Amino acid sequence: MQVSIQTTTGLERRLTIVVPAERLDSEVTARLKKAMSTVRIDGFRPGKVPMKIMRQRFGTGVRQEVVGEVMNQSFQEAIVQEKLKPAGSPQIETKSFEEGTDLEFTGTFEVFPDIELKDYTSISIEKPVADVTESDVDQMIENLRNQQSTWEVVEQPAAAENQVNIDYAGTKDGEAFEGGSAEKSDLIIGSNSMIPGFEDGIVGMKSGDEKVLELTFPEDYQAEELKGAAVQFAVSVNSVSEKKLAELDDEFFLKFGVKDGGVDAFRTEVKSNMTRELTSAVKGKIKNQVMDSLLSLHDEILLPQDLIKQEISVLRSQMMQQFGGNASPSLDLESLLPDDMFSEQAERRVKLGLLLNEYIISKEIHADADKVKETIEGMASTYEDPQEVINYYYGNQQQLQQIESMVVEDMVVDNLLAQGLVTEKACSYEEALAPPAPADAEAEGK
Repeated sequence: MQVSIQTTTGLERRLTIVVPAERLDSEVTARLKKAMSTVRIDGFRPGKVPMKIMRQRFGTGVRQEVVGEVMNQSFQEAIVQEKLKPAGSPQIETKSFEEGTDLEFTGTFEVFPDIELKDYTSISIEKPVADVTESDVDQMIENLRNQQSTWEVVEQPAAAENQVNIDYAGTKDGEAFEGGSAEKSDLIIGSNSMIPGFEDGIVGMKSGDEKVLELTFPEDYQAEELKGAAVQFAVSVNSVSEKKLAELDDEFFLKFGVKDGGVDAFRTEVKSNMTRELTSAVKGKIKNQVMDSLLSLHDEILLPQDLIKQEISVLRSQMMQQFGGNASPSLDLESLLPDDMFSEQAERRVKLGLLLNEYIISKEIHADADKVKETIEGMASTYEDPQEVINYYYGNQQQLQQIESMVVEDMVVDNLLAQGLVTEKACSYEEALAPPAPADAEAEGK
């Protein structure tokens, strides 16, 4: 077998492979001989069909089969011989494969880039340091009470944060317009869900009151015919309701898994959950900084386009799942969700994957069994029957591999952190949980 390799552009390589005709012909002959014992042709006894007849009847089909297999085998042999690492499936082009002649074909593909890992001692990481205070717990409990709140009808004028049930009819130049009317519609004053002035106009109205509001639609309103239009809304109030926070009682505690112990046990559970959330948030922020630093140190790496296309496809499928499930086969997803929507994120993920893989190999990092066990037990601790969850992960190889991958990634982060400069920054619980500000917003603030 003859092999020649050509670098076309960037990471693209083209292998030209020539397989001697003898290799093909001998394999075709061997298969035809093997088939003789089972082939039945009128006029010939089983096993006595002449080779000439076998070639006439089955030679073309067998040869096509052999050519396909030999091309695949020889391509793999050439990859090993040339020490190449394909980053995607090759595009195969056959140049000659006629009977009696050498088989010649080309395989064009991308290879993984050669990565030279940089010195990580220059990276600088800011670690948020925060505690869950009793005040934080109080605020969280208020948030939970608010989430479980109910509306109670009151006989008082509508005020900010009240919910009103109203009928309204909008007109423009004395004519009703589409979407401008409703009956028994609930509206929270201060929600800004209506055009400017609508909610303010209801403040002070009581059940049974009626009023005509003179308002103007915003210039940037989505309906062209209503942009900047002067309109009137005839509003009548059916009821005014005030929010009633959930009571701190056993029924409320049970909704959050606290069966016994009253307020003290509930506060302990809330603080425990908040502490876990804080730990996870701090870990995530540190990890993001490490990954960003890793990317910035290696911004010159060439990326295989095949891998980016594969990642774009994954991201597109994930977005469709968020939209509510699998897309119809007739739906043109690439037009609905074009590649440009995902290209930047896909490039980041591919680049990070390549860097992490190279680092893991070079440092010979393997998932630590104790860390895997600790991770699984930590995840299981939030369930009613932790041991059942633990057994599930250790009994499911695919799920266990995902946990091992998480642990390896965490070990990489810890390894890189040990090489860089880490400074601590005291902050509140809320600040620690807040997402990082966009780069452009940070720049404007400086």
